[in-house]
Amino acid sequence: MKKRKKTHIVLAVFGFLVLFLWINNTSLFTNTEESYKLLAHRGLAQTFDISKVEWDTNTAEIIYEPEHGYLENTIASMKAAFDYGADVVELDIQKTKDGQLAVFHDYDLSMRTNGAGNISDYTMAELKQLDIGYGYTADGGKTFPFRGKGIGLMPELQEVLSTFPEKDLLIHLKDGDMETTKILWTYLEENYQGSLSQITVYGGHEEMMYLREQNSSIRVLSKKLLKDALLKYELLGWTGYIPRELHNLELHIPLKYAKFLWGWPHKFVERMDSVNTRVVIVAGNGKWSEGFDTLDAIRLIPKRFNGYVWTNRIDVVSEN
Repeated sequence: MKKRKKTHIVLAVFGFLVLFLWINNTSLFTNTEESYKLLAHRGLAQTFDISKVEWDTNTAEIIYEPEHGYLENTIASMKAAFDYGADVVELDIQKTKDGQLAVFHDYDLSMRTNGAGNISDYTMAELKQLDIGYGYTADGGKTFPFRGKGIGLMPELQEVLSTFPEKDLLIHLKDGDMETTKILWTYLEENYQGSLSQITVYGGHEEMMYLREQNSSIRVLSKKLLKDALLKYELLGWTGYIPRELHNLELHIPLKYAKFLWGWPHKFVERMDSVNTRVVIVAGNGKWSEGFDTLDAIRLIPKRFNGYVWTNRIDVVSEN
């Protein structure tokens, strides 16, 4: 009898624990009528076969046949993305020779411009003379559909901030330079007319920690912050506790891994919203900026998901 009673107690405790876990992490009772929001990678850009990409691939040389005339990281491409309904636009910045912040992705200018060397080798005025559409080709170099059309289109970050003061921007510190980070903070602190709640920054860990020292509430992301925060959440999140490491972050999470997070999807997003953390789902394994770029891909997003969705084809998926 004593043994049977002990067994019943163990089963009751186990059942209570299972019930607690389910109630505390189910999304069934989360009240959300909102839909997902769209994050446009580099504005509206030319796209390519992601399966062909390695760390040193020149993606301008492998673009698909162009379906529109926009080039990544330009004012026009960002405006087009917002016009298509993007809630956030991502852009890349690097420090110039004269201490300004050029909006450009590649380390090597020869990959898609008629210049050579690095952004840091040139002043912003010199970079404005380059043709950023020079190297794009969809047929192995037989034709260059944007050659001559990209002269003067490389923006300086101040142009972006002044053009879109009321829009949400995700800024990628591409060159991993602390001096770039300090210049960015000067821009935001002294000249930016919008709200810091509209600015999110990602890059190297030391650079992100510097920004946090300047303003603890600005949203940031580094690989280390992401890994540390999610590891602690996996250990403690089942209780509903949100570790301090998860506050004021940008989370980029591959959809195929997101299902393992406590409270996924709606409860998790609700928890993150409560601590000023933005949840962005990406396609693939998250390595090559894969996005939800087709209507078929969009259909994989959980129903009533009200976080953010990373896309390289805002013009396609916004029609869903």
